[in-house]
Amino acid sequence: MKFIKYIALFLLLEGCNSNYEWGWYILNPSNVEGLTNLKFLISGITTTIYISVVSIFLAMIIGLVVALPSLSKNKFLSYFNIAYVEIVRAIPLLVLILWIYYGLPIMLGISFSPFVSGIIALTISESAFQAEIFRAGINSINKGQHEVAESLGMDFWKKMRFVILPQAIKVVLPALGNQFVYVEKRMNLLRLLIGR
Repeated sequence: MKFIKYIALFLLLEGCNSNYEWGWYILNPSNVEGLTNLKFLISGITTTIYISVVSIFLAMIIGLVVALPSLSKNKFLSYFNIAYVEIVRAIPLLVLILWIYYGLPIMLGISFSPFVSGIIALTISESAFQAEIFRAGINSINKGQHEVAESLGMDFWKKMRFVILPQAIKVVLPALGNQFVYVEKRMNLLRLLIGR
């Protein structure tokens, strides 16, 4: 086994022995071409972050709205949550992007720009993940907190707003940060639309 490791290390280092030019000069700000390329990349970064932040924000709102019915004792509302999450999570993002951009104009006559189509597709896809994150965060709050809020005479919405959600946000914040990175990684699929 050690012999195989040494062979692999030798081959790796031998591959670095060539006189290959990596071409970092194309990003060198001291020449015109490099400065132009850097401006282009920075404009792409700002667009990527803008689409991601808008999508995450809208997905958080939809995800919270979808997560709240799962807490109900009403079976219909609970099944709505389960159906939405399972169906939306099962649809690949690429299919969703193509349906929103190419399918909606044909089926319903609704047409969106590539930018808006990307935001809508990412929002719908991400909202199912956000719903599960919020549901888990709300369920992680101790049952005693619910009982205390009810003993103070709070109805469901006040209990959620003043007692449960502030505590749940602390729990779900790391997962929301992970989802932001996940959305950033999935942005490459929007290249199909925006790069047209």
